[in-house]
Parts: sequence; C-alpha cells; structure tokens
Amino acid sequence: MAKPKYEYWLTQEGLCLVAGWARDGLTDEQIARNMGVSRKTLCEWKGKYSGIGDALKKGKEVIDYAIENALVKKALSGDVTAMIFWLKNRRPDKWRDKPDGVKESGESTLKVLAELAVILRNPVPNRELPKAEEEGET
Repeated sequence: MAKPKYEYWLTQEGLCLVAGWARDGLTDEQIARNMGVSRKTLCEWKGKYSGIGDALKKGKEVIDYAIENALVKKALSGDVTAMIFWLKNRRPDKWRDKPDGVKESGESTLKVLAELAVILRNPVPNRELPKAEEEGET
C-alpha cells in the first residue's frame, strides 16, 4: 500500500522545500502545484498538519520582512512612490485615496463640483482667465 502523499511533505526535506518556495515568493497555488496537489488540498493540509502551515508562514515571513525593510529604506531615502505606498497602507485613516465616509453617489459628486466651482470663481493671483470669464460671459 502506498503512503499518503502528505506524509512526504511532513518530513524535514518536504517542509524545507515548502518553506523555501514560500520564501521565494511563490503563491499558495504555485506551491500546491509544485507539491502535486490542488490549492484546496494545500489549504486543508495547512489546517490539519501544523508543520505545513508553519513552514509556509515562516518562509513567507522571511521575505515579507526583507521587502518591508527595502521599502522603508526607499521611502526614507526620498522615493516618493515608496512613501505614498507606505503611508496609504500604514496610515489609511489619513492617506487613503478615498477617505471613509465618502460614497460614490450623486450627492458627493455634486458637493465636489460645487467646491470646484467656488475655487474657479476665486482666481489665483497672476493666473490668466479665459476672455469670456474676464468679461463676465458664461
């Protein structure tokens, strides 16, 4: 009788491979494919056999910290894209594109348009306005 497939993946060698694939940035689906099982089976094994879940977690943790450290260095060195990414993810309460409470509705769109109209009616000094606006034409 053949051994169940999961048994190999619980050995030192199998767990080392799983952790390595996770560290290399493979997705669970890719890791499952490398193991010769479906993603669903891998998910079941993660819950059933703590060794597999731990190997995945430890492997991903290593690369996640390395990427995080690289991002922090880039942001601190003045890389604007890295700064924006960091702030949007670490401080979404202050830096997200659409703050909480703003809904995609006609009412919020009208409010934005009204605010824009006020800005346009109050020209910035030294900014030339089109002829129609200077003469009061609309």
